[in-house]
Amino acid sequence: MARNPYTVLGLSQSASDSEIRAAFRRLAKEHHPDRNPGDRRAEEKFKEVSAAFDILGDAERRRRFDRGEIDADGRERARGGFRPGAGRDGPFGASEGPGDFSDLSDLFADLFGARSREGAAGAQRGAGGGFRGAPTRGRDLRYRLEVDFIEAARGARKRVTMPDNRSLDLTIPAGVDDGQTLRLRGQGEAGPGGGPHGDVYVEISIRPHRIFERDGLDIHLEAPVTLKEAVLGGKITVPTVDGDVSVSVPRGANSGTVLRLRGRGIAAKDAAPGDQLVKLRIVLPEGGDPELEEFVRQWSGGEQDAPRKHFAGV
Repeated sequence: MARNPYTVLGLSQSASDSEIRAAFRRLAKEHHPDRNPGDRRAEEKFKEVSAAFDILGDAERRRRFDRGEIDADGRERARGGFRPGAGRDGPFGASEGPGDFSDLSDLFADLFGARSREGAAGAQRGAGGGFRGAPTRGRDLRYRLEVDFIEAARGARKRVTMPDNRSLDLTIPAGVDDGQTLRLRGQGEAGPGGGPHGDVYVEISIRPHRIFERDGLDIHLEAPVTLKEAVLGGKITVPTVDGDVSVSVPRGANSGTVLRLRGRGIAAKDAAPGDQLVKLRIVLPEGGDPELEEFVRQWSGGEQDAPRKHFAGV
């Protein structure tokens, strides 16, 4: 029998949805097979954590588990239970005649301690030899996939290893956002009794980029410029998620001046592309420049402006 999912994730029954997600992310990352190659215990722990989140990560399944309607494996609990000496209804609470045996697989599993799907399937026999439970839907599987910033912006193809060691080819759509979940229909566990497969849910985690920062569909970038480029203006080259582009720096630009590159942000499905916002930052020569220092000493206009005039009256 699977362990209580709250215990597996180290949580109390009063845990919030965000606490459940945080616990799952931490434990799944710690025990993922890709991080622990050849470690059977880590693999089993990863499967257990995924199964627990399969119950608690779905609001409706969590409510049903808390009410006792499904067990820790996500299967329906037997209704009415085992009633010894229950008169003509018989030992399993069934009415006279063929009856409805749809819950017997769970009941046998309870009686003999075989709560896994494999144990339940073994308790069910074909139509020619006894009882057979009604087909039920297979369990959903959950996976957390970390992708690069550029892969998320432009889209990519990734191969992932599921908790049951199957490999799946996954298409990352362009513009996918951090925390977004992709659904792979019919790729989960097979359903007991010939039931349909469950689904696979893949939560996307985007690694931060060293120069790009995303805000919705817009991308922010800070671009260093020389003093000469800032004073006289000119062309500079800046990177975008789709490659380098040439940008015009206006004459007399200051640090903090923002240039907007329209349509150079995130291009998501069914939405207009975002923009890239380039914030200029004036950078002086490292170690100083004697020629520049001498010019500034002789520059009479250097004292005429009052860049800190807004400080007055503070």
